[in-house]
Amino acid sequence: MKCDKKDLLLYAVTDRRWLGGRRLVDRVEEALKGGVTFVQLREKDLDEERFLEEAREIKELCGRYQVPFVINDNVDIAQAVDADGVHVGQSDMEAGDVRARLGKIIGVSAQTVEQALLAESRGADYLGVGAVFATGSKADASEVDHETVKAICQAVHIPVIAIGGITRENVGALAGTGVCGAAVISAIFAQEDVEEETRKLKEAVRCMVES
Repeated sequence: MKCDKKDLLLYAVTDRRWLGGRRLVDRVEEALKGGVTFVQLREKDLDEERFLEEAREIKELCGRYQVPFVINDNVDIAQAVDADGVHVGQSDMEAGDVRARLGKIIGVSAQTVEQALLAESRGADYLGVGAVFATGSKADASEVDHETVKAICQAVHIPVIAIGGITRENVGALAGTGVCGAAVISAIFAQEDVEEETRKLKEAVRCMVES
């Protein structure tokens, strides 16, 4: 599967901290019903067996909705479940090494123009740039100002999505930066009505991208 720009409009990153006793697969399906266009499974604390089982379940679910599904950081799990790709950070395996093992979608996190250009040259299919706003989802995330986001979008030829602290209320501030979508965690999964909030958020992101 190739990475299509339109698939990156509303990119959901999972986080089990917001489950509240519910199953992750059910919350992901609510987000898919609401119109999420891309799903990343992010697990930092699950053992390999449970991670693998969960990945297979969500891969099948995303397949039914025809939405791309990638794994955060773990190339072995991505290969094992035949995920559509993998997303890696700056401290993880670099895009060139991932490309050598996985001929699928590769996303890379970037915070500077230099990181973005290097990731693109090594085979990244899209970039996740941020944090564009303050966020509590990643303790080590430092903010990237919107001028830098714009500079990254102008420097590379691959799609760029914004990530970090994005909500329905603030996403409009990214208009004009050149990003083609937004990646969110709590703006979807921390909401009581995931499906309805996803629907509203998708419309807000669409307006930002088109303005």
